[in-house]
Amino acid sequence: MRLPRSRSARLLGALALAGTVTGLGAAPAQAQEYRYWSFWDGPAAGAPASGDGGWSYATEGPATSRPRDGAVAGFRFTVSADSAAAGKPRRAADFAAICGQTPAQDGTKRVGLVLDFGTKAEAAAGENPPPVRTECARLPEDGTVGDALAAVAKPLRYDANALLCAIAGYPKAGCADKASGAASGSASASGAPDPGASEGASAAGKQADDDASGGPSAGLIGGLAVLVVLGAAAGWQARRRRG
Repeated sequence: MRLPRSRSARLLGALALAGTVTGLGAAPAQAQEYRYWSFWDGPAAGAPASGDGGWSYATEGPATSRPRDGAVAGFRFTVSADSAAAGKPRRAADFAAICGQTPAQDGTKRVGLVLDFGTKAEAAAGENPPPVRTECARLPEDGTVGDALAAVAKPLRYDANALLCAIAGYPKAGCADKASGAASGSASASGAPDPGASEGASAAGKQADDDASGGPSAGLIGGLAVLVVLGAAAGWQARRRRG
């Protein structure tokens, strides 16, 4: 039996709506961005900085990184969803320029630090980032980058999971918080569980938690699409029986 034109049109409309909603559910969600302190390694001690400042994203946190004399470490307050989009420090990893006035000393080592507090666009509401600064820390031979920060960039703030939240008191509050409407990358923003290299992993973990609990998932939207189709079909069957 052929469906009356009006009934078939309604059912086809429901199917079309279901397909549209399912398609929306299948579309990739925009990655959530976070504000956090990213940790960077400069070139090997004694090697010149490259055109991009010589920075590479650190593979371990400052609490375990033990650089040699002549090394440079960088920190950048940034907005990003992952380390690939994180903004690099906007000062070159130039040990001679940072520690040139600090002579070598037996039993100690010198580590240069570049502290980039980010841009106003990357800052949370009410925060004003200080200008980029450099420091030369003198440490025991087994000292870590975390020790260097503690020597020259207090006050530091960590959370209960040892995530580095603030350097030199910046920012005043928050720790790897969600950023709303911020653009990632070194031009306007920038990508956390122990401080430093693991910051990106923490942000990814927070993102996974949000994906699991915040907002409708593709499965939920797909389920709604099925309900649209079943509801339309049931209504048509009921009207058919009555007719």
